[in-house]
Amino acid sequence: MPDTIKDLRAEALRLFHIAIEAADPAKALKARVTAPFRAPEGGRLILIAVGKAACPMMEQALDLTEGPSTALVVTNYENACDIAGATVMPAGHPVPDENGLKGGQAVADLLKQATASDRIIALISGGGSALLPLPVDGVSLADKARTSELLLGAGFDITQMNLVRQHLSQLKGGGMARLAAPAKIEAYILSDVVGDDLRVIASGPTVAPIGTKADARALLAPIWTELPPSVQSHLALDDTKLASVLADNHLICSNRKSLEAMQAARPSARIIDDRLEGNVADVAPRLARIAKDTNGPATLLFGGETTVTLTGTGKGGRNQDLALRMALAGIEGDWVFLSGGTDGRDGPTDAAGGMVDATSQSRMTNPQALLDNNDAYAALKSSGDLVITGGTGTNVADVQILLKR
Repeated sequence: MPDTIKDLRAEALRLFHIAIEAADPAKALKARVTAPFRAPEGGRLILIAVGKAACPMMEQALDLTEGPSTALVVTNYENACDIAGATVMPAGHPVPDENGLKGGQAVADLLKQATASDRIIALISGGGSALLPLPVDGVSLADKARTSELLLGAGFDITQMNLVRQHLSQLKGGGMARLAAPAKIEAYILSDVVGDDLRVIASGPTVAPIGTKADARALLAPIWTELPPSVQSHLALDDTKLASVLADNHLICSNRKSLEAMQAARPSARIIDDRLEGNVADVAPRLARIAKDTNGPATLLFGGETTVTLTGTGKGGRNQDLALRMALAGIEGDWVFLSGGTDGRDGPTDAAGGMVDATSQSRMTNPQALLDNNDAYAALKSSGDLVITGGTGTNVADVQILLKR
C-alpha cells in the first residue's frame, strides 16, 4: 500500500474518532444541566436512562445529583457497565430479546409508581426502540422481534420503522410520559436521527407519536402479509385518543455537531451533506460521482443514516455495504472513504463500518459476489478494511469521510 494511502487512512480514522468524541453524552449532559438534580420536597428523584449511551449519561447524571435517588439503566450488552447507585439491565439490540422485555417492564413499573410530588429525569439515546420492547396487550415479544426483522430487511428508514414500533409498544410514542402522569418528565436526548426529530429518537418515549395506525398500515402494505397475525390484528384496530404528553424535552447532542467537530479539526474539510439518507444502492453512485468530480486535495464530510434492502444471506450493515460499493466504483487517484456508525456497531456485526481506498478492490476476494449476497463484512474482512472500535457509549447516527490527494 503506498505511503500516501496509508497517510489518508490514518487521517480518516483520526477524524472518525473526533466525531465520536464530539458526541460524548456525559460531556453534553453536563454542559446542558445548570443546577443539581434533587428530589422535590416530599417526593422522590427518579432517574431512567435508556439507549446505547445510557451508561455514561447515567454516570454523569448521578454526579449531578444531590441527595437520594432511584436510578435505572437499560442499555445494549456491549455498552453495559456497573454503576454505583443504579440498577443496570443489559438487553438485545437491534433485535429485541427477553432481557429487553424485563427492562421495559421495570421502567413501566417504576413510572407507574410515580406521583405528582416526584421528579423524573429521562436520559434518552438511540437504540431505545429495540431495548425497551414492552409490547401492547395481545402482541408477544417474538412477534414484535419478527416485525423488527421485517422492517430492517425491507429497507425502511428509522422514521418509518419507529412509526410502526410506537403502535406496538406501551412505552414508545409518549408512552413513558403517559405512564408517569401526573408526574412530569424532564428528558435529555441524544439524537441519532437525521433532522433530530424528537418523535423518532428511541421511538419518542416522551414525545407525541409520529403518526396513526392508519399511517402504519399504509406504510406496511408491501410486507403486510408477512407480519405476525397479532401485529396485523392490533394495527387494524381504530386509533384511540391518547392523553397529552407531559414532558420537557431537551436535545443535547446530534450528528451535525460531530460533523462540525471534524471540520474544526481539519479546517480544509467541507460538510457536503448532513442529511444523507436513502438506500445505499442509490447513495453510493452519488457519492462515487462526487469523488470522481473532485480534483486535487479534498476532505469531504457527510452524515446521516442510510438503509439496506436485504436480498442475500450474508452479514454486514449499511456502512459496510456503502464502503464496499465505493471500493468497486472505479474511483481513480489516491483516495480513502470511511463510513462508520458512531455507536461502534454496524448491523449485526462487531464492526462500526468500513474504510476503503484505491487499492481495496485488488485485496478483496470475490467482492461483487459478496456484495450481491449482502456480505460486505466478508469482503471488507478479506481486504483488512473493517473499522472496529467496540461499543463507543454514544450514538449520533453515521458519518462518512472522503479524502483525496
